[in-house]
Amino acid sequence: MPTTAADDAETGILGLDDILGGGFERARTFLLEGSPGTGKTTIALQFLLAGARAGERCLYITLSETEDELRATATSHDWDLTGVELYELVPPENLLDEDQQQSLLYSSDLELGETTKRIFEAFERVKPDRVVVDSLSEIRLLAQSSLRYRRQILALKHYFAKSRATVLMLDDLTTDINDKTVHSVAHGVVRLEEIAPEYGAERRRLRVIKYRGRAFRGGYHDATIKPGGVHVYPRLVSAEHKTRFARDLVTTDVAELNDLLGGGIERGSSVLVLGPAGTGKSSIVLTFVQTEIARGESAAMFVFDEEIGLLIQRAQGLGIDLQAMIDAGKLLLQQVDAAELSPGEFSARVRNCVEEYGAKTVVVDSLNGYQAAMPGEQALILHLHEMLQYLNRQGATTFLTVAQHGLVGDMKTPVDVTYLADTVILLRYFEALGCVRRAISIVKKRTGPHENTIREYRIGDRGITLGEPLTKFQGVLRGVPMLHGDAELLDGDGM
Repeated sequence: MPTTAADDAETGILGLDDILGGGFERARTFLLEGSPGTGKTTIALQFLLAGARAGERCLYITLSETEDELRATATSHDWDLTGVELYELVPPENLLDEDQQQSLLYSSDLELGETTKRIFEAFERVKPDRVVVDSLSEIRLLAQSSLRYRRQILALKHYFAKSRATVLMLDDLTTDINDKTVHSVAHGVVRLEEIAPEYGAERRRLRVIKYRGRAFRGGYHDATIKPGGVHVYPRLVSAEHKTRFARDLVTTDVAELNDLLGGGIERGSSVLVLGPAGTGKSSIVLTFVQTEIARGESAAMFVFDEEIGLLIQRAQGLGIDLQAMIDAGKLLLQQVDAAELSPGEFSARVRNCVEEYGAKTVVVDSLNGYQAAMPGEQALILHLHEMLQYLNRQGATTFLTVAQHGLVGDMKTPVDVTYLADTVILLRYFEALGCVRRAISIVKKRTGPHENTIREYRIGDRGITLGEPLTKFQGVLRGVPMLHGDAELLDGDGM
């Protein structure tokens, strides 16, 4: 975990401060780069607003956007820019003269010198503690050569450093994106990126490329722009979150299900419920949720595939009153749109449920929808591994459901996460005596013994009901069993 400096200039964005190890080191120059639309201006304004709240003098020097545009951006986020000085740097009137524009001597030298002079004048007038220069692309165009551009940036850096100001320079990468001049000059570099998936909202992320003398949180971190500003979601590292808790057994009110699980499920473990559509994966999970809440615990459910109102109604038919649990403040039920939610934001929601809400049971229904939010299967595995490890170390019992392709016979799983889960519950359809039945079995349990039998189960207004182990026939998991005993074992009245 990055170490936090005591006197950093905080950005005002909690996630970004966490990634930077506290914020931007004071009296240093930093570069924030990214294509147009990635959120540079919004972050810059948040950085200055954080300084204004702390009683610091703040200056925004804009070469690309007008003051009206900046104020419109602030209004869209309901910000009051009191305490932030906006200086719109426009070319001198004589440089806009037609004769000057047509002259071969119209000239970058003249305009670059005048631009620099005006920046220094604004700085001397305000004497700010925090400065934003937006954007370097304009200065690069005026400099025309890499050598002159580097000299100009060095001059700005040394000038600001003498006044102990913390400087954030913005670069929109609209000129030469391979020009790393400022990378070598700046004390730290943060890059913003935007990715447009084939379907759904654009995804934003950021990465700290460089930060001299500071241990920062490396890699990509998801970000979003919402009313109120940019939100950054630091990548979850499970090793940073360890707690002590009693690893007692989590049980249900269904004795047969407890027997099948070898007494129950160990607290702080993960459970994967596999099966084709309609086999009752959500119903199995709801049975555990109901029991835990009845014992005074809190739970959180993240529903990807089913509309929440329909889930509440369906659970009512099983004798499980989810609405009453929600009203009592014991159940947090969230609808998740995989096309709109980034993996980092989802991890942040899960953390909030555990750390702020106190949830001890977490349900992700289903991983099929969660997978849709991932850029690839490998990324899904890595995200899921960190999330499960984090939840386990917090003492939260996690339930994941996966809908397999097919109905009977050979099942196909969209992504194999069975090796990550501590317990795997397998649900199947099978045919017997002209009826379609359901079977349940435990195929894996790391934390203790379990039954190796297969039981038939039913879903009714009393919830889940399990029968005795089906020991008189073979082939249940293939879907068409061969009966070797008394047919009464499959009789509808035998359960």
